Amino acid sequence: MDTTIVLVPGYTNSGPDHWQSIIERNYSNTVRVQQKDWLVPNRIEWIEALNSTISNISGNVLLVGHSCGSVTIAQWASTYSSDKVIGALLVAPADVDAPSAIPPICVQRPLPLLPLSFPSILVCSDNDEHLSLSRAQFLATTWNSEIVIIPGAGHIHTDAGYGYWYEGERMIEKLLGYSWLK
Repeated sequence: MDTTIVLVPGYTNSGPDHWQSIIERNYSNTVRVQQKDWLVPNRIEWIEALNSTISNISGNVLLVGHSCGSVTIAQWASTYSSDKVIGALLVAPADVDAPSAIPPICVQRPLPLLPLSFPSILVCSDNDEHLSLSRAQFLATTWNSEIVIIPGAGHIHTDAGYGYWYEGERMIEKLLGYSWLK
């Protein structure tokens, strides 16, 4: 495998039972972006940490974000570009622009409203407390992302029942263009 899966967690990081952490444990070709402080997001630092991670990888990169990590990917793409990035899975991007956004993530405002320069899939739910379905559809159109709507999936994290997530791995395979599962 010549593609590295770069996991981009959101606010508070992804705990050990989160689907991103399970992917990281199960597959050797993964790298998790490390942030200085997972509890105090910093827009510029988070973008720079992602850029540094991408820069330090030789070969192709597939970005896999969750929540504010998906936001960081979109922000990185509006600031930087790299031929290494072959695609992105953007799971439950938090609507940091929403009036109801929790205060710690508001520092990531504004969401970029530009098409991404690589293929992407935006995965959302119809009952996510951090992203309305209409806003998810708007972002998918704006970012030129395919959209996958999972009914009743909440924020698509551990508390919503998303530990091991076979369907997520299948979407990664779709973006990779080859079978990745063990």
